[in-house]
Amino acid sequence: MDFNDSPSEAAYRDKARAWLQEAAAAHKAQHGEPKPNTPEHMAAAKAWQARKADAGYACITWPAVVGGGGGTPIESVIFGQEEGKAGVAYGYFTIGLGMCVPTVMAFANTDTKKRFVSPAVKGEEIWCQLFSEPAGGSDVAALRTRAVKDGDEWVINGQKVWTTGAHYSDFGILLTRTDVDAPKHKGLTMFWIDMRDAAVECRPIHQMSGGRDFNEVYFSDLRVKDSQRLGEVGQGWQVALVTLMNERLAVGGSAGPNYREVLELARALPGEDGPALKNDAFREKLADWFVASQGLKFTRFRTMTALSRGQTPGPESSIGKIISANQLQDLANTAVEMQGEYGILTGAEAAAGAAFQQSLMWAPGLRIAGGTDEILKNIIAERVLGLPGDVRVDKDVAFKDIPTGR
Repeated sequence: MDFNDSPSEAAYRDKARAWLQEAAAAHKAQHGEPKPNTPEHMAAAKAWQARKADAGYACITWPAVVGGGGGTPIESVIFGQEEGKAGVAYGYFTIGLGMCVPTVMAFANTDTKKRFVSPAVKGEEIWCQLFSEPAGGSDVAALRTRAVKDGDEWVINGQKVWTTGAHYSDFGILLTRTDVDAPKHKGLTMFWIDMRDAAVECRPIHQMSGGRDFNEVYFSDLRVKDSQRLGEVGQGWQVALVTLMNERLAVGGSAGPNYREVLELARALPGEDGPALKNDAFREKLADWFVASQGLKFTRFRTMTALSRGQTPGPESSIGKIISANQLQDLANTAVEMQGEYGILTGAEAAAGAAFQQSLMWAPGLRIAGGTDEILKNIIAERVLGLPGDVRVDKDVAFKDIPTGR
């Protein structure tokens, strides 16, 4: 495995870096650095997405005819790395462009693709993913939101939960149950919906971090046309798998403080016998984090190598997600404990600007988003290690006959 850029990759990196340096400076001069989750922040995000699209750096692997860059997967990885360094990355479009719109491109009719793909690339419209439900937990196929055929339309009733960005999204992809007589994985159908429809109600969930990124979403006699269906009736699980694989790849590397930042904190904080860095228990944890980070780095290199060869990354992305999310939680918890009574501070006066405190409250969510630890362990066991499949007693049972516990 060669960890260095090839000559063509190095040239692309230099080109992307030069563009980003100039474009980021112009963008910040025009929009400043507005506070997240404000109208000004959203406007800045849409302006940056449009700027990237005009230059061919938005959705680099997508065809130029739909507004993409017509480039390679490894070029997309390289640009993402350099964009992160430039400090102008926004999260509003990750779900739509990383998960929802690729599903639309794969399963929608021609008119739908013409209508939605290009505006999404330019940042003009935002999408969300409507899968999880209160009664289903992490078992997506246990969903109960019903879609009933009525002529050329479908009438949808039900509830979704933990939907990221639903309150500011324009459209969404919605997984529904259309056949209760079929086993739970075989009675599903996917649709795209208008999130501004009067029959759709979003209720933001107040998080302990103070944010309101997630939502409960209710559907009350929502009527959608059959032309809004993605894939065949009853084939929603196959459509959803495309979305879920993209989701797990997207959240495979969690953002937040790493072991180096905790190391610097330990050097500065006093302990019982000098700096906290001299504590043997902490040093043991630090070694574990370092080893895990190296494993994650080389696993990502494997993914990058597959991309550079034109191959599709496999289920190994689940490894990065499960390791990084757990490590971030452990790392943040240790850092906050090291700060003692100052660990309760969350403002700019806290160590590292309260990055550890924010990570401590955010990290548990990462262990759920994109598949819980238990689900990812099953994927790794079955699809990476080739172990026998987990026992699924309801696999061939009609959904209506599955006990609900009520």
